[in-house]
Amino acid sequence: MLNYVEYGTEHGGTPLLIAHGLFGSARNWGVIAKRLADTRHVIAVDMRNHGQSDFGNSHTYEDMAADLAEVIRTVGGQADVLGHSMGGKAAMMLALTWPDLMRKLIVADIAPVGYGHTQTPLIDAMEALDLATITSRQEADTALANTVPEAGVRAFLLQSLDLRADPKAWRLNHAALRAHMNAVIGFPALGDQIFDGPVFFLSGATSDYVRPEHRPLIKTHFPAARFAKIPGAGHWLHADKPREFEAAVRVFLDA
Repeated sequence: MLNYVEYGTEHGGTPLLIAHGLFGSARNWGVIAKRLADTRHVIAVDMRNHGQSDFGNSHTYEDMAADLAEVIRTVGGQADVLGHSMGGKAAMMLALTWPDLMRKLIVADIAPVGYGHTQTPLIDAMEALDLATITSRQEADTALANTVPEAGVRAFLLQSLDLRADPKAWRLNHAALRAHMNAVIGFPALGDQIFDGPVFFLSGATSDYVRPEHRPLIKTHFPAARFAKIPGAGHWLHADKPREFEAAVRVFLDA
């Protein structure tokens, strides 16, 4: 079972499950989850090989979809699902494999296609840090800047660094993520699988992850799909424009 954090447990109705992206965690979504929990039960998970969830040898979308299915069965048997990037791909696989477990699907800035940008260099950068000599997050940030120049990316990665652990450790299974990087940036062949429930592809306007040429494939497997972009937001649209992102999610879920 994945580790997960619950908010708004006093509310009834269909719960909302949030699945984060590569190198993320449930805590990355804490602010948005808490705000959305004012009217609904929200569950934010640590995906396998991330955060407090189990570390294992496998990291495929079939596995991740099965993980999410197990959580949904535990919390009530059906959920709305919001997935970002890797989590969005896992959520799409869930919808296509176990459609009865999902009411509505929100896919944040990703398409059901393979991409060419490996994230292995970020694993290399994290593993290159000598954690034994790091005493603060600022020291880690300074050291990481040698190989990761983008301050926002460093801040995101460092949320998974546990300096209070003994020994200090990354809350990421680098070995499994490296071994399965092709699966992570890819996507399984879909065949004739269809999810005909409501689906919202919400993207950042400055991101190129969801392109016009992806739409025919998306509509083939998600015929009720709707599309929208958040102006001024990139791939991490929920961090770039959190209020606009939250508002769009609310409108879709409440419709």
